[in-house]
Parts: sequence; structure tokens; C-alpha cells
Amino acid sequence: MQPSLALQDDQEHLPSLLATDAKELSYQLQQHQAKIFPPLSQKTIRTFSPAEAAAFIGIGEGYLRQVAADGHGPDPLANGRRLYSAIDMDRIRRVLDERNGTPKYVPARRPGEKLQIVSVMNFKGGSGKTTTAAHLAQFMALRGYRVLAVDLDPQASLSALFGHQPEFDVGEGETIYGAIRYEDPRPIADIVRATYTPNLHLIPGNLELMEFEHETPKAMASGTAETMFFARIGEVLTEIESLYDVVVIDCPPQLGFLTMSALCAATSVLITVHPQMLDVMSMSQFLTMTSELMSVVEKAGGRTSYDWMRYLVTRFEPNDGPQSQMTGFMRAIFGNRMLHNAMVKSTAVADAGVTKQTLYEVERSQFTRGTYDRALESLNLVNGEIEAHIRSTWGRK
Repeated sequence: MQPSLALQDDQEHLPSLLATDAKELSYQLQQHQAKIFPPLSQKTIRTFSPAEAAAFIGIGEGYLRQVAADGHGPDPLANGRRLYSAIDMDRIRRVLDERNGTPKYVPARRPGEKLQIVSVMNFKGGSGKTTTAAHLAQFMALRGYRVLAVDLDPQASLSALFGHQPEFDVGEGETIYGAIRYEDPRPIADIVRATYTPNLHLIPGNLELMEFEHETPKAMASGTAETMFFARIGEVLTEIESLYDVVVIDCPPQLGFLTMSALCAATSVLITVHPQMLDVMSMSQFLTMTSELMSVVEKAGGRTSYDWMRYLVTRFEPNDGPQSQMTGFMRAIFGNRMLHNAMVKSTAVADAGVTKQTLYEVERSQFTRGTYDRALESLNLVNGEIEAHIRSTWGRK
């Protein structure tokens, strides 16, 4: 006899269970969000100490005090101390450039310097990909660059981190899919959103991004697409490239049509890797698959050459012997294709994520000073190294 296809009484219907759990989880997340940030509140970027502000601007702390004393900084607090907002730092950059008569401190692109598009990717979840993309985008904005962050991951963790809950705040056609879809695409300028961080704009993500994976095979089979799938993200970014210096794309954790389009749009690629054996073995397969797929795209006319490509070790524990060995193993293989600095694993980053904040947003007083300082130093070293690669591409020191 054939086994019955009907569900037994003790069996569970997976689609129904998943739908119910997703609805309840979404509701509870919304309640959690309301507790952290009441409905009428807005996320804000914190103010920075003189030492932090001077580092972001690129001057000495003593010089910053002098500029502020000349009337170009924020008013002092009751205790005489000054705290600097991102807007204050931008204003000081402009003042310094006006004094010097040269564009040194305002880092915007100059004639002949092309838009830098950094695609952050990895095939395996848990590699710190979204954390890396979020902190890189925010760091570059605080340094004074005009930055666009693109959330290409349907899970939309980057969007949530920047205050846009995908289930409630992102509607139909409001992801980059709205601009790259094959029928009735929207102007990408209509999709870009401002964020609470000056100089940083966002194209959020949600589950509708999966539609591109479903629709692309149909468009390829019918031959109706005017632009090949791998060129679509790059094409729409050209519509707004004059508005930005740097674009940071958080890619999905799989090699689909979205990822391939992001790779073809990119001028540089950052691959995150957790230095554990299973993760490195997974990355080996990921690199093989990427190479094969990119070869196919190249034959079809896609761009496959980059200004730079680097591997970034993430969630690194310096006192973990096996991790140090694995990192050394990768450095021996990849050489200068690995960033010199690693993103150190820290409870500070994880704890900040609980309230959907980056380390640049949370107050230092919320953490043990040493823990916070070590984590922030690691982030700044990694992001500063990436910034140096971008500036080198532009021919700057």
C-alpha cells in the first residue's frame, strides 16, 4: 500500500507553523523597537569628544581647540567642554579648506575621480558581513565623504541597523529592486532615503529583493530584458553617481543574480571571513563558484576587473591559538590581498546590536572602557585601511 499523503494528527504543517511564527516574531520585534525608540522618536548619531572629532576631521586635537576657540566649533557646555556633532565636523572641514585655499579636509571626489563602489560579500552567514558594511559606511560618512549604503540582502539587517524595519518601514518598490526590475522600474533617486547620520543615505532592503532572483530567469528566457541582469545595478547607480563619493553594498549571503549584479557594479570587493576551519573551507568553495560564475559573466560582457580586492578577517580573537594559526595560514596564501588589520570580536559590538546601534552610535559610558576602546580601535584601523585603498585609487595620499 502507498503511504497516505494526508497529514497525521501528530504531524505539523510546516508552512502554517512558519507563517504563524513569523507573524508573532515580527509583532514582538515591533514592540521591542517601540520600547527602545518610542514611536515619535528618531534615531540620532551621538556627539563626539574633541579627540574623536579631531581624528575624524584629520587634524590634531590642539588645532581643533584653536579652531573652536576662533568661533567655528560648538558652544562649550557648562563645564567648559565641547562635544562635536557630525554637522560641526563638516563645518570645520569647510572652514579649514577656506583658510588653506585647497580642498584638503573636505574629502569629496574631485574632477577625474570615479565613484567608488565597495561590495561586501561572503557566502556563509555569521562572517560579520553586515556589521562590516554598516560600520564602514558610517565611518566614511563621519570622515566627511558622501556615502550611499545599499542593502541587497533580503534579510535586511543593514536596514534595521540604520532604523528601517523591513516589515513596516519599507514598502513595495522601495528597495533597489524597484529600480532594477524588468517591468516598470522606478527612478533610483525616488528610492534613496536620508539617515540620521549626515552624509549617509540608504537604499533599504526587504524580502521583495528575492523577486529579482525569480524574475531574471524569465526575462533571460523570453529575451525581453533591455539590460542584462549583471549590468542593472551599475546602470541605475550611474543616475545618481554625481551625488556620492562612496557606495557600500551589503550583498546577500549567496551567489545569486543580485550578488553577480553587485559584483559587476563594484569598483572594489571586500570579502569577510571568520578564521575558523569550517568557515575557511566554506570560503574555498565560495571562491571557486564565484570564479566560475564571473568567467561566464565576463564572456557576456560584464565587468570583472577591480581597483582592489581584499579579504578581511572578522570576529577575530587574538588570544585564540587556532584562530591565529588560521589567520597566518590565510596570510601565507593570500599575501597582500588580506587587510593588515582584523576586525576583533567584541561584546561591545554585539551589545550595541541588541539596540540596533553601531559602535559609532552608542555611548562609551555604557561599556567597560577597555572593552569599548579596543573594539573602536579595531573598527577604526580596519575602516581607515579601506579608506586608504579608496584614496589611493583616486591618486591621493
